[in-house]
Amino acid sequence: MKLRKIRTWLGAVFFVGITLMFLDFTGTLHHGLGWMAKVQFLPALLAVNVVVIAALVVLTLLFGRVYCSVICPMGVFQDVIARMGRRSKKNRYGYSKAVTWLRITMLAVMVGAFLAGLSSVVALLAPYSSYGRMVTHLFQPLWMLGNNLLATLSERADSYAFYHVDVWVKSLSTLLIAVATLLLIAVLAWRNGRTYCNTICPVGTVLGFLSRFSLFKVRFDADKCRNCSLCSKRCKAACIDFKTHSVDYSRCVACGNCLDSCKFGALSYSIKGTQASRPTETHPTEPATSTDVAADGCEKKTEAPSPSRRSFLLAAAMATTAAWAQEKKKVDGGLAVLKEKAIPIRQTALTPPGSLSAENLAKRCTGCQLCISECPNGVLRPTTDLQHLMQPTMSYERGYCRPECTRCSDVCPTGAIQPITHEGKSAIQIGHAVWIRKNCLPLVEGVECGNCARHCPAGAIEMVPVDPNDESSAYIPAVNEARCIGCGACENLCPARPFPAIYVEGHEVHRSM
Repeated sequence: MKLRKIRTWLGAVFFVGITLMFLDFTGTLHHGLGWMAKVQFLPALLAVNVVVIAALVVLTLLFGRVYCSVICPMGVFQDVIARMGRRSKKNRYGYSKAVTWLRITMLAVMVGAFLAGLSSVVALLAPYSSYGRMVTHLFQPLWMLGNNLLATLSERADSYAFYHVDVWVKSLSTLLIAVATLLLIAVLAWRNGRTYCNTICPVGTVLGFLSRFSLFKVRFDADKCRNCSLCSKRCKAACIDFKTHSVDYSRCVACGNCLDSCKFGALSYSIKGTQASRPTETHPTEPATSTDVAADGCEKKTEAPSPSRRSFLLAAAMATTAAWAQEKKKVDGGLAVLKEKAIPIRQTALTPPGSLSAENLAKRCTGCQLCISECPNGVLRPTTDLQHLMQPTMSYERGYCRPECTRCSDVCPTGAIQPITHEGKSAIQIGHAVWIRKNCLPLVEGVECGNCARHCPAGAIEMVPVDPNDESSAYIPAVNEARCIGCGACENLCPARPFPAIYVEGHEVHRSM
């Protein structure tokens, strides 16, 4: 069927494109694929993107809930899992009544959480963001490990087509949430198809209401129907009642499976049809031919990977990761081991340049992790604050926010991080540096340092003698808060361990110089 093929190909394009966008750590793919994130329903709503919202509404009123089966990556992901589960038992679905009370409750929870400022609840229920967290925290590390393996092999061949990247756990709590989400979606989709889509997802509930009035619908021709039930058994949304010749359009995603399964031409995707409003006279069901039985009842078996092969691959991956970890700890030819940097306790959290304020970030961010997956300097990671769980925060143990980098503002689809220019970023003060006297090496160990002043891109730090009347006394940093932009170069490059002698405090509202 052409409809099903078109839907499958378009869904594959969106699914692969969005997945690659989250996997990408080079900062190149978002230039061509970033629009796919901005046409997602909830991000467009939070960004007040009137054009996209209007287009999605018109699309739904014309063709039904095709958004859920084509554009939404979580919807396509459910189809992938459901297809894998269907191999064990073909034609395994059946009609069930809509759980309307649960759908309305989840939508009310979503709206109430948004109005109450409980952004963590909104993030948990947003389908696009849930998929983004799964890819960022579960699949991107595997993608990066594969890249590192290719980098090692290419180096041996005197090629530098690949380069090594750090693989680390950005947030244990967000990782656990991503694992729980993956298990929930996988189990529901494997067993019952689109259960999550039609009972939990608030976006599906909103679009389901609009799809009741869509122009094109799956319609029954009661005179041709033989009540064979194949359409119901192939419907992942469990929305076709073949006994009454009716379709629950609030759950139908126009996937086309039912159209392909009908052997009598009783179903059509059209503007007008003979949709029955009550049960019609039942025709005797024709017996299936031997060819039909073989096509409908065959079971495909897939050979499971050998346990020994799995063990070998797992052991190789663990050994490679351990070797990289040990190599990264050694300095000075392996004679010394550096202590890991500890995260300073900040009175005010740091939010990315372009977020305008902590309040704006909290209201608009859905915790999709796209900015975190794209950050090239290891600065962004999900916060563990329960009220703003999974939203991006900044810390400088692994790098600092380079003035020339605007990648997080380029990729954000919700407006939580507004687009900024390279020049504009250098004039945004997201925080200010604070000096900690008891940690400073010139005072503690009596050695010269000045790392913070040498590497400050804003020129906001000057080394001055601790005793103004004695030029030979130890030199310590003096911070000019009016010039400091809070980039964290001083904190990142401070050699004091485990806590730096200078760190950055955030600003609730960003300032412009």
